Amino acid sequence: MLGAARRCGCAHGHHVKHIPRKRFGQHFLTDTGVVEAIVDAIAPRPGQAMVEIGPGLAALTQPLVERLGQLTVIELDRDLAARLRRHPQLSVIESDVLKVDFAQIARARTATKLRVVGNLPYNISTPILFHLLDYVDVIEDQHFMLQREVVDRMVARPATSDYGRLSVMLQWRYVMQNVLAVPPESFEPPPRVNSAVVRMVPREDPAPVDVKLLSELVRVAFSQRRKLLRHTLGQWLQDKACRDCFDLQRRAEEVPVAEYLALAMALAPKN
Repeated sequence: MLGAARRCGCAHGHHVKHIPRKRFGQHFLTDTGVVEAIVDAIAPRPGQAMVEIGPGLAALTQPLVERLGQLTVIELDRDLAARLRRHPQLSVIESDVLKVDFAQIARARTATKLRVVGNLPYNISTPILFHLLDYVDVIEDQHFMLQREVVDRMVARPATSDYGRLSVMLQWRYVMQNVLAVPPESFEPPPRVNSAVVRMVPREDPAPVDVKLLSELVRVAFSQRRKLLRHTLGQWLQDKACRDCFDLQRRAEEVPVAEYLALAMALAPKN
C-alpha cells in the first residue's frame, strides 16, 4: 500500500517535499477527482501487466496498484525512483523511457501484452510516442495524459489545421480517442497549458507499410503545409520513379491517412 504520505509528497512520515525538476518537465497531478476519472477510463483489472511511465509522486500509481496488485514503473528522477522502490508491489525501472525495451518487460512479466499508462512529460511526449510505435506488437492499449494540443493533433481528421505528421503516423497504427480534458489547476505546479487523456488501441490489421518509408513520405509532404504537394512531394516522388502516381494538386493536410498508406505501399520495393 502506498500510504497517504505519498500523496502529500512526504516519505514515511518524514516531511520531505519533492521539488519538481524543470529539466524533467515535472508537473504532479494532485486533483483526486481527476485521478479517479483517469483510473476509471483505464479500468485496470487484477493481474494485468501494466507499465506506468513517469509515476512522479504516485498520484496515479496508488489507485492503479490497488486494483492491479502489481505494477511496473519507469522513473528517470533518482530521488523519486528510490522512494518508489520502498513499495513491494512496484517493480521500478530507473531509466530514460526512450531507452526502455518494452518487449523485454513483456517477457519478464510473462505477459502476452502490456497496458501502458502515464502522465507524459510535455517536452518529450512526441519522441515517447514514436518510441512506443516500435513495440506496438506487445502492447494491448495505451492511456496517456498529454498537452491537449498534442492530443488534438493525434486524433485530428484531414482538412483541419491540427492534422499533420503525428496524425498520420499514429492513426496508421492505432485507433485513438480523446477521453478526458484535464485543466491546469489539477497539477502542482500548474502547467501553462491544458491537458487531455488519450486512449490508443493498436489496430489489429494495420496496412503493411515500411515505417521508415512512410515516415519520410509524411515528413516531406508536411514540410511546407501551405504549399501544394507538387512543390514538396513532387520532386521526392520523381526521384522514386513515381511521376504521375499521386494527385499533387492539393495540400498535405487534405490527403486522408489511407491515401498516404496506399502510396507508401505502392512505393515499396517489389521483391
